[in-house]
Amino acid sequence: MIEVKNLGKTFDDGTVALKDVNLTIPDGDFIAVIGLSGAGKSTFLRCLNRLENPSTGEIIVDGVDVAKLRGRALQRYRRTAGFIFQQFNLVDRLTVMENVLTGRLGYYSTIQGVLGLYSERDEILARDYIRMVGLDEKENTRVDSLSGGQQQRVAIARAMTQEPKLILADEPMASLDPRLSDVILGLLKDYNEKNNVAVLVNIHVIELAKRYAKRILAFNKGELVFDGPVDILDDALEEEIYSGSLEML
Repeated sequence: MIEVKNLGKTFDDGTVALKDVNLTIPDGDFIAVIGLSGAGKSTFLRCLNRLENPSTGEIIVDGVDVAKLRGRALQRYRRTAGFIFQQFNLVDRLTVMENVLTGRLGYYSTIQGVLGLYSERDEILARDYIRMVGLDEKENTRVDSLSGGQQQRVAIARAMTQEPKLILADEPMASLDPRLSDVILGLLKDYNEKNNVAVLVNIHVIELAKRYAKRILAFNKGELVFDGPVDILDDALEEEIYSGSLEML
């Protein structure tokens, strides 16, 4: 379980991206994060795995405030939080297998990582997740020769190979053909259900959020304005969320 308490983020230029965010994320939750562009959704996800450092507040994981972690302790935490980027963040010159194995780097020293000294178990794990996302025939193919949908599946396999306790996906379908959205969300949902791992997806398509999520978080101007079950999100509530007229919960 993750507890977020009074989380805030202000950038160096004075932009306030998050304001006093409070919520709890239990294991196994599947959450869609919605809101207009610039509402704070991506910053929220990036704070959860410490790609961004919070300005204020706490992120309590297993009794530890990870907002305060530094150095090796922060590295150990980050390997438990898989992050899936909108633009994939793969190494083009490497193969599918080599990219997926980088999900294990957090378990090794820098030298071991540079030398690629992965264990047999790591390779079995990577191969299993490559198969799970339907790319077993592409294992030795360079990722720059793959389609966008295939590259996003590589990114998902890499995140799963971390064996994370939390998966964060920042608009993972934004640069893909809409037909592939169900494939990507289906993979995340399967992992969520089989492993009881919390998944948070930043998503713009409300219909997909309703189809896959159990819970909705809505942000507006850095504030969490809605946190509730997906089945109460009707057209009127959506309009309030996106117009900014919904009062803080």
